[in-house]
Amino acid sequence: MLGGRGSGKTFAGAHWLHEKARASDFTFALVGPALHDVREVMVEGPSGLKALGEGEDRPRWEAGRKRLVWPRSGAMAYAFSAEDPDSLRGPQFHGAWADEFCAWREPERVLSNLRFGLRRGEAPQLVVTTTPRPIAALKRLLSEPGTRTTRGATHANAANLPPVYLAHLRDLYAGTRLEAQEMEGLVVESEGALFRAEDIAAARGEPPERLEKIIVAVDPPITTTGDACGIVAAGRSRLRGNDDGAIAYVLADRSVRGLTPLGWARRVVETAEMVGADQIVAEANQGGDMVRTVLEQAGCRTRVRLVHASRGKRARAEPVAALYEQGRVVHCGRFNALEEELMALGSEAPGHSPDRADALVWAISQLLLDRPAGPRIRLI
Repeated sequence: MLGGRGSGKTFAGAHWLHEKARASDFTFALVGPALHDVREVMVEGPSGLKALGEGEDRPRWEAGRKRLVWPRSGAMAYAFSAEDPDSLRGPQFHGAWADEFCAWREPERVLSNLRFGLRRGEAPQLVVTTTPRPIAALKRLLSEPGTRTTRGATHANAANLPPVYLAHLRDLYAGTRLEAQEMEGLVVESEGALFRAEDIAAARGEPPERLEKIIVAVDPPITTTGDACGIVAAGRSRLRGNDDGAIAYVLADRSVRGLTPLGWARRVVETAEMVGADQIVAEANQGGDMVRTVLEQAGCRTRVRLVHASRGKRARAEPVAALYEQGRVVHCGRFNALEEELMALGSEAPGHSPDRADALVWAISQLLLDRPAGPRIRLI
């Protein structure tokens, strides 16, 4: 659960664990940056576990054993500090709640020990709540096939926050990358990234009544278990009386991970039909004509154009980033995962493939940059 400051992520984590604990005699782990954080925030805090219980469902804190006990069900939750990773060696749990993961000193070591202990019951679960930061441990966790990600913005919880608090955050972060991180709950890069958070925030809008061309861009995966298949739909509209004023509208991000070639091809075909695409553009560096073949097997009736990358990802993305700065790209919706990849493009860790962002770069490039030279006819 990625959330901005005050978005309610602590309450969400506490609610998840409390509902599990009051209904069973499970054993849980509570892991925070330090033991003080576990007790003062996760247990005793206004959004913590004790605040959620009433009567016999209200857990009691046993300081000597560093645990929380639910009297009615017999469930127990033991407190652990991320400052002591080895304390998680040995114990075993039905589930765990880890808070402020990005503030841990050794997140991967702590997480590894914790996960070795998640071995009780039929389906042990781990819930992580944190304000995101662009650390490698979080990126690897988000990219795992078994991870399910939710995001919460600070303003979504405005009814439970003082107006002066929201005003203070806006004064601090408005128009900066930290606004996306601290208030929107997005993973934001800071060094070497091409796309600015303020440009992406300014790009949100509505589609026009008519688009003169719509394409679906595809960045196919090499394997079925690693990278995602980037699938992004976008269209082009032109400002009246302005030959050079074309605007690209991002209509959908339908990227998916873990499907067979025929599986992602069917999703591409479904997306093309959904948006009424005139063309499918697919990168063919890895799969070659295989991409066209699986699209035909999936029942594709839309014209397919295969493109080959002759330049690196950063070089291809730079002119697209310039279009965002010029206000010539509009996002017709909230595409959090796509926007995170855009803000990381150019500074991502080695081996990480920004598939959604690659597909978007192909889409915008084909709509606004790859225009054939020559005479044009304009209706007057």
